[in-house]
Amino acid sequence: MSHNLLKGKKGIIFGALDHQSIAWKTAESVHAQGGQVVLTNAPVAMRMGTINELGEKINAPVIPADATSLTDLENLIDQAMEHFGGKLDFVLHSIGMSVNVRKGKHYTALNHDWMTKGWDVSAVSFHKLMQTLYGKDAMNEWGSIVALTYIAAQRTFPNYNDMADNKAYLESIARSFGYYMGKDKKVRVNTISQSPTLTTAGQGVKGLDGFLTYASKTSPLGNATAKECADYTVMMFSDFTKKVTMQNLFHDGGFSTTGVSQEVIDSLQ
Repeated sequence: MSHNLLKGKKGIIFGALDHQSIAWKTAESVHAQGGQVVLTNAPVAMRMGTINELGEKINAPVIPADATSLTDLENLIDQAMEHFGGKLDFVLHSIGMSVNVRKGKHYTALNHDWMTKGWDVSAVSFHKLMQTLYGKDAMNEWGSIVALTYIAAQRTFPNYNDMADNKAYLESIARSFGYYMGKDKKVRVNTISQSPTLTTAGQGVKGLDGFLTYASKTSPLGNATAKECADYTVMMFSDFTKKVTMQNLFHDGGFSTTGVSQEVIDSLQ
């Protein structure tokens, strides 16, 4: 059901790969709520996925950009503002990558060149993005910037590997840059810590299926789906959350505040 929560609002969504992506679902939800979107992903990701199909479906231009490149980000934002005829109201950073995870490197024996690459893609790109938005004064007042994260930034999940460090850094950037975005631009910056979600990227994490079951049994409300995360993100883009900023918002069915559930205890007896 559409309530036109984002009617007249315009923004960029990073990271839609295929129909399983949270970014993909978010673009669909934004469109359904009256918002207009520019889609972007790295050229290599665009070759792997089906983002152009989404662009056609929601009438959104697709502009390739490497989020680790300031030149690409400047070009993307310039093109987006030209397309919209003005500034942006929202941006979603849904980007994460670990070469070490892909290559099966254990956390105790990381390839540090690969670690640096993953850190740049997954976390530093968020700073580069906001630095570019800030420098170009590209956001309307009371705009909203959201990045997706995971509770492994606070708690240890062995198979999440160096992505846990990347997410911790990402969350710190949201707080640090969020201060300046708020004081100087009246723009809010938050991270959403989503339940483990069966996306194409998430499938690279060893033992994901087992952990999805564990998280679902632990969470009083069960795991949040990609579509539910998309709808939550729409709320964060809307005018109903104008004074929420510099927060890490758990969207996980209560997993983050549950020590252990009776269902998990029973399964161990």
